[in-house]
Amino acid sequence: MKRNKLLAFAASFILLLAGTVSSPQRAFWSDSNSHIKPYALIFGTVWAPDDTPVYEVKVKIRRANEKKAKWELYSDHEGEFAQRVPAGKQDYIVWAEIKPQRGQPTMQVPEVKVHIENDERQDIGLHLKKAEAH
Repeated sequence: MKRNKLLAFAASFILLLAGTVSSPQRAFWSDSNSHIKPYALIFGTVWAPDDTPVYEVKVKIRRANEKKAKWELYSDHEGEFAQRVPAGKQDYIVWAEIKPQRGQPTMQVPEVKVHIENDERQDIGLHLKKAEAH
């Protein structure tokens, strides 16, 4: 009886292994990330005029040859943001959109040009400046 159970177990194991080998997309050694396209990463920090990080600032990113923003995101509690963009040679324009708050000075945010060559990470800083009075 013990021998029959052992043979049944061995046969089950062999069938299981054969099924795994014959269908490599389900094999435990297959690359589960093979469906992810290559990408580049634009990583940045939004800085206040006093060089402290700024939370919840809307950041917009567009391709340099386009007029409208393709991506919109917000800075986190450390003032940081990160956006995946397609890998490959391309220039991007990154800027922050600041809505003036009552009682707060108006801020200017210069645009930052980012050049991507391939699948890489580019780190940038968006430095807010107080608008000059006219």
